[in-house]
Amino acid sequence: MDNPRGTGSGPVYLDYNATTPVDPAVVRACLPYLHEHFGNPSSRHPYGEAARAAVADARARVAALVGAEPAEIVFTGGGSDGDTLALRGAALAHRRRGTHVVTQVTEHPAVLENCAALARLHGHRVTRLPVDRHGLVDPADLAAALTDDTVLVSVMHANNETGTVQPIRELARLARSRGALFHCDAAQSVGKIPVSVRELGVDLLSFSGHKLYAPKGVGALYVRAGLALEPSTYGGGQERGLRGGTENVALIVALGEAARLAGSEGERAGLLRRRDLLHRLLDEHLPGRVTLNGHPERRLPNTLNISIAGVRADAVLDAAPGLAASAGSACHEGDDRPSPVLVAMGADPARAMSALRLSTGRWTGEADVREAAALIADAVRSLPAG
Repeated sequence: MDNPRGTGSGPVYLDYNATTPVDPAVVRACLPYLHEHFGNPSSRHPYGEAARAAVADARARVAALVGAEPAEIVFTGGGSDGDTLALRGAALAHRRRGTHVVTQVTEHPAVLENCAALARLHGHRVTRLPVDRHGLVDPADLAAALTDDTVLVSVMHANNETGTVQPIRELARLARSRGALFHCDAAQSVGKIPVSVRELGVDLLSFSGHKLYAPKGVGALYVRAGLALEPSTYGGGQERGLRGGTENVALIVALGEAARLAGSEGERAGLLRRRDLLHRLLDEHLPGRVTLNGHPERRLPNTLNISIAGVRADAVLDAAPGLAASAGSACHEGDDRPSPVLVAMGADPARAMSALRLSTGRWTGEADVREAAALIADAVRSLPAG
């Protein structure tokens, strides 16, 4: 595949969990729908028919990626938009069932803030489950939290900072055994590891295009057939009436093409090799100073979150301008507090403030990994011990 960065252009990019470059094949697929095929999918003429057919084709491709039926896919404006439709939509549409919502402390802010809004605006009661030192939710904690009033449980598939993969199948089974709906934010996992809504047993699953080589501003929400939701946008009945407004055909086509190209077994194996090589090189360059954050095995194949003793992550990145990576989550960049995710996992403030999130992707080569390890090591050695 073409490398959108080109050869040797810019810093080494190890921030794929923040956003991915748009695959050139995705760009080529969507460009005609910005000019040639400009019709409104709701129009009953050839221009509209071409756009409508493109949306239908993209819906089928996206559905196939997550093991759903095309009619179960609702296109959204991204992961946070999908989270809002799922959480607000389920909680409000099923108030007769109950007003208790369960999530967990290391959830994405889009979920946590939606839960807070449900409590503030609609009187819902919210339970936030703890996690262990690896960031995993204990199914026994969920079982203990569920009540006859629980309407919805929302637990992310893979953490955006550590890559820890939750036991979603078991958690969803527990929730549904008590009559509660289950939502899963899978923005970080779709396209990196196999995701099947049937195998996971979820009612709702949201994900985002810009995490799997499509543009920003488009995503999808799986809504189990027959499940009612309160719409997030009222309008002309688009997207099963759940998200009104004329469809963004070009971006939907882009997401469909990204779904078609999504990670093969070979690509996942390559991500894993390069992630582990990076970890090994950093251990060699900085013996005794590197600590892994997250589960050593139940983790995304591209994600390495490490703390380097004696230095702050932001100082390391400032001292390594040839590297593009994150200190914690890009969603919190510029926030000078310890990562709430790592603190919830039991990390002390010093360890949390020294955490680097290094995430590889489709165009990360072995040479990039070796260069990144050297850049990090040189930056750490240049800093005064903290």
